[in-house]
Amino acid sequence: MSRRVVITGLGAFTSIGGSVGDFWRGCLEGRTSVAPIPAKWHDFYNYTSRVWAPLPSPCNDNGIVNDIERTKLDTAAVLAMETAAEALSNAGLPPSLVDVKRNAYVLAQVDVARTGIFLGTGVGGMNSLLSNAAYHMLAPQPPRLQELTKLLDPLANHEQAKQLIERIAADILIPFRANPFVVSMIMPNAVSSNIAIKFGIHGPTETSCSACSSGTVAIGKAFHALQSGDVDIAITGGVEYLSDDYGMIFRGFDVAKTLVAQGKQPFTNEQLNRPFDRDRSGFLFSQGGCGIMVLEDLEHARKRNAHIICEIAAYSETCDGYNIMMMQPNGEQITRMLTQLLQSAGCSGQDVDYVNAHGTGTQLNDSTEAEIIERVFGKQVLVNSTKSLLGHTIGASGALGALVAALSIRDGKTHVCKNLENPVRDLNFVRSVASHPIRTAVTQSFAFGGHNAALLLKAVA
Repeated sequence: MSRRVVITGLGAFTSIGGSVGDFWRGCLEGRTSVAPIPAKWHDFYNYTSRVWAPLPSPCNDNGIVNDIERTKLDTAAVLAMETAAEALSNAGLPPSLVDVKRNAYVLAQVDVARTGIFLGTGVGGMNSLLSNAAYHMLAPQPPRLQELTKLLDPLANHEQAKQLIERIAADILIPFRANPFVVSMIMPNAVSSNIAIKFGIHGPTETSCSACSSGTVAIGKAFHALQSGDVDIAITGGVEYLSDDYGMIFRGFDVAKTLVAQGKQPFTNEQLNRPFDRDRSGFLFSQGGCGIMVLEDLEHARKRNAHIICEIAAYSETCDGYNIMMMQPNGEQITRMLTQLLQSAGCSGQDVDYVNAHGTGTQLNDSTEAEIIERVFGKQVLVNSTKSLLGHTIGASGALGALVAALSIRDGKTHVCKNLENPVRDLNFVRSVASHPIRTAVTQSFAFGGHNAALLLKAVA
């Protein structure tokens, strides 16, 4: 008989809150963080989308990752480690410092050989890759420009040429150095392995890279490992950090026409992000974020008198096998995934009280997803999109959606689907925060590559 899996701890770092408490309050308040893209980016490209959701600076209040370590780690790994520490403390398993020199921690009352780490990320250490590539290519250029300026002195129009050279030099943003730790910084598996190193964990340590479904897939892998008895505790979730001095990552999504843009309606920057609205134009690009949860075998959690938030009852995944960037328009494989999910949990679509939708705000995705929700769950199920508040956090998005589903079950509340005025379909979208008895919730993710993944969460009887 398979074991039951429960959530006992949560941690979050997002654009609207740097802890799980702040994040959840921000959700219920309908808080957003929308800002113009950095002015310097406009020197390199004429973007269609002009806004994003920046993150606050990752703080160092708890000292889990010290300043020296941060020079050797990509910010994605730092976010994962700090947020994992919060989730562990939230689960009543606070890390204890055992080696000051190494800044190493242990987990009391935990069998580290029976503890696993399952994290998802879309790209891993992209920021470190771009920073080191910029240093490698650009560091030699300023001296060469100076030599060119000297050669121009005797020539006509040399002043205009000098001005052009100065402008080119001003555009060259050179990182501080070529980081000798770049290889270990850019590895996608660094987000999970660094948690294992920090807390001395020896169980299975895996990283899932399934684009926007990465966090959901990682939680699903953790769920299966616990269900089968491979581990007793799992640290799981998703993380992403997408930032560079030149706006190259942002440009990639912009040229694909996936991002929010000003259209016929005179929306403010804060109103542009509109999942499931007929006037939607794309998704709000987020700098990143992190959502981590601690999962346990139910009996293991009860033996240590842990506070149980809710239960994960089922996980399912499929692949469209259709297009690298576009979901299958008829939603056949997503529907199959959700049908499998309900069968695994032993419930029907009508038993589900709440769906935390993928809800990106892109034209095809939202209309297809809304149709699938009605087909599988009916019109009465509560529906919202956490991306309406955060924008798209890519590899972290599924994990943050799962956190929201768990917190909605715990507190009997759901956050609004922000900026929704003209719904694409007649569904029970959350338009105002109110108390709802939520016993069963589904959170679902779809990704470039056709990766579909969903979790079904339940209140523990």
